Amino acid sequence: MLDLALEEKLDELDPLRHLREDGSDDEHLVPLQPPSVHNQTIRLVFPTAPDVRPVPIKLAVDASPGCGGIAWPAGEVLASYLSRRGPLDGKNVLELGSGTGLVGLVAGRLRARVCITDQAPLLGIMKQNVSLNHLDSCVTVAELNWGEPLPLELPKPDLILAADCVYFEPAFPLLVKTLADLVHDASTEILFCYKKRRKADKRFFTLLKKEFIWEEVSDDSEREAYSREAISLLRLFRKRNH
Repeated sequence: MLDLALEEKLDELDPLRHLREDGSDDEHLVPLQPPSVHNQTIRLVFPTAPDVRPVPIKLAVDASPGCGGIAWPAGEVLASYLSRRGPLDGKNVLELGSGTGLVGLVAGRLRARVCITDQAPLLGIMKQNVSLNHLDSCVTVAELNWGEPLPLELPKPDLILAADCVYFEPAFPLLVKTLADLVHDASTEILFCYKKRRKADKRFFTLLKKEFIWEEVSDDSEREAYSREAISLLRLFRKRNH
């Protein structure tokens, strides 16, 4: 029988350890990193078009609320793509599984009206990061649990962002349902970025295929570089028969 006191101590030192020790032969779900990612602030800068100032982001990171409280690689790839693509003036943008809020914060810097969403334990760090970047006027924070009915106050998005959301197999059908529920017409754009880690990821795309078709984003100058890291940036389209 496990020593519960020891388990609790290990969880305190490294809240993400269970995702690294899933007992399979697959690659680690969470990148190896120092075990004490608690209440740190990092600074990221995303390049833009030539002769345009880069997008700076201050980001509080903290693994205590779970895996969403750290910066994940696909999130940085999607944030970089948005930054290079340019302004989002007047767009309603919704980010799923925001975690720290990084991708949505970059969208806010690009002058979109943004709603960043995640589960309740991560709302605090998301709000902290909105304030750190002085984006309270254009970025809001909301709780959104995949698979549940959409909150009435959620704005209809022109652009849906999702990065590093494919990691927990029981949530796969819930994520697909929420993506489908959010698409209000054919003009809704969905950018979906993920890093392949496990064979089980294929099951997510089997479910996704029931509701969506997709293509790789081809206009990203950094595509070759992140593809070598098993990261893909996709554009999703809702199937017409739905």
